[in-house]
Amino acid sequence: MTFIKMCGLRDEDTVDLAVRLGVDAVGFVFAASPRRVTSEQAMRLRARVPDGVLAVGVFVGMGLDEIVAAARESGIDHVQVHDLRSPADVTALHEAGLTVIRAVNTGGALDPTDDFGADLLLVDGAVAGAGVTWDWQDRSALPSGRWILAGGLTPENVARAVATSGAWGVDVSSGIESSRGVKDPDLMAAFAAAVRGDA
Repeated sequence: MTFIKMCGLRDEDTVDLAVRLGVDAVGFVFAASPRRVTSEQAMRLRARVPDGVLAVGVFVGMGLDEIVAAARESGIDHVQVHDLRSPADVTALHEAGLTVIRAVNTGGALDPTDDFGADLLLVDGAVAGAGVTWDWQDRSALPSGRWILAGGLTPENVARAVATSGAWGVDVSSGIESSRGVKDPDLMAAFAAAVRGDA
């Protein structure tokens, strides 16, 4: 079954709905974004996430010490980092007790199939969080095994994207929003149903 992460959640209702929909992970954005939450907000939301669902902090443009501090303050032990520089960065986060998702952009200079020793690899479009689709069909440029597809996914295209790319999991944010940063319950339900084949 395809792993589903719904990202950019900012309030109790959307966290509760995501959990009811049976997602595997929820994401809280600490980077500059309309979806940004503070450590205190993330801690309150994290408390609503049951065992078996991953609570993931999303970080861009922050130092490793800042990431570790924010994760500890909010009670989050899974971090998705979009600008890891080397395997040493992953090792440092592991040593802090964190599970690491390395996020890479298809337009970046780094090889998107190199995970730096992270626990999971997420492959996004050219600009992280922009909600723009990219070419999922060239499997030679994509990882094998367990990896997460992100970038422009919607209830309408996610089933095709998974079938085409061979992704193990999917990550969605803007594709389940009525406006930037505002999650739409109907779109959340439609997305989960499309991934699960219930649409």
